[in-house]
Amino acid sequence: MTQTPATEHVASYYAATATAGDARPSLSGEVNCDVCVVGAGFTGISSALHLAERGYKVVVLEAARVGFGASGRNGGQIVNSYSRDMDVIEDKYGLDTARALGDMAFEGNRIIRSRIKQYAIDCDLKDGNLFAACNAKQLEGLREHQALWQRYGNRELEMLEGEALKREVTSERYVGALVDHSGGHLHPLNLVLGQAAAFEALGGIIYEQSPLLELTHGEPARLRTPGGTLVAERVVLAGNAYLQGVIPELEGKSMPCGTQIVTTEPLGERGRALLPNDMAVEDCNYLLDYYRLTGDGRLLYGGGVSYGGQDPTSIEAVIRPKLLKTFPALADVKIDYAWSGNFLMTLNRLPQFGRLNANVYYAQGYSGHGVTCSHLAGRLIAEVIEGESERFDAFAGLPHLPFPGGRLLRVPLSALGAWYYATRDRLGV
Repeated sequence: MTQTPATEHVASYYAATATAGDARPSLSGEVNCDVCVVGAGFTGISSALHLAERGYKVVVLEAARVGFGASGRNGGQIVNSYSRDMDVIEDKYGLDTARALGDMAFEGNRIIRSRIKQYAIDCDLKDGNLFAACNAKQLEGLREHQALWQRYGNRELEMLEGEALKREVTSERYVGALVDHSGGHLHPLNLVLGQAAAFEALGGIIYEQSPLLELTHGEPARLRTPGGTLVAERVVLAGNAYLQGVIPELEGKSMPCGTQIVTTEPLGERGRALLPNDMAVEDCNYLLDYYRLTGDGRLLYGGGVSYGGQDPTSIEAVIRPKLLKTFPALADVKIDYAWSGNFLMTLNRLPQFGRLNANVYYAQGYSGHGVTCSHLAGRLIAEVIEGESERFDAFAGLPHLPFPGGRLLRVPLSALGAWYYATRDRLGV
């Protein structure tokens, strides 16, 4: 079995501005623990921290560095709920499942804010995100979205049109927007690094540059890395898109997808004129654009999906035209950073939680909504290990569907579907 080779953080804005910290050692020899967590991103570190707070001896294995994957490369937006919203869940899986998941739809957001406050994590937290409609159909969809979220308890929503919209984002692309005042944005790599430090302060151990090579099931389980073996009573698999090639049971029903981000030079007053109240924005297209101002006043802009996770030849060439379509006045602006990262997509766009056997758990496949849902996953994994399985099982009961065409055809078929929906977006139908 193989895994992505261990490496350092990609050359992103986040890595360049990350909280300073020493590299951690790799696993050597044989180590025993109550729980081994595989992956030091949001899911893994959230799980590890919740478990350490409950008194478990927890060890985290990370193939590269803490926050190496999507957790340290994403758009940094605190977006509530799931990639498929509650109306779809109601329709496909019934009211009982929808109520169970709906009760948790805004919990990940609260966990993030609680962690930042409890452990004094400096990660440029700002309030508010905005969903922008590019046409009348999308605007009507946002009105329905507002009513839906209000039904599930989010009362911090505001519809904007006309001059009210211009007070939040000065772009001619949009006909209206829905603001979620309970949402927000932040520096995601510093968030995961802060939580990792909190976990270690409670006695937890993180081994970096320690890719999982083989998992031998049993009670206890044994996890082999290049330098040693971890013997664990329980295992949490939290590698998401960066655990490919190690656990084949999890691969056929998910697909790594790449997204690209650029960050401009600091914009100062020009940036504040674009987003006067410093909210994060994402549009309502199937292949959406998303952007926000960083803590030091740069415009961070991302968009598009590459199915299968392949990087484009030039990230700037992909993203700059999108940025200029939204903000034509920035034609002269310099791009200081450009990077990509993979998230894990599922066919039904809902997260996959479950068990491989009685003592091996997993959580993955957030399909672009991982910042909040991964933090919820950490709490639910701690609960199920404590014997409180009801909330975890509400997710575990969702079907984990294989992609049509298997591993060979899932990429071209997904790209074809994306082309269809993107065409509908352009036509406003």
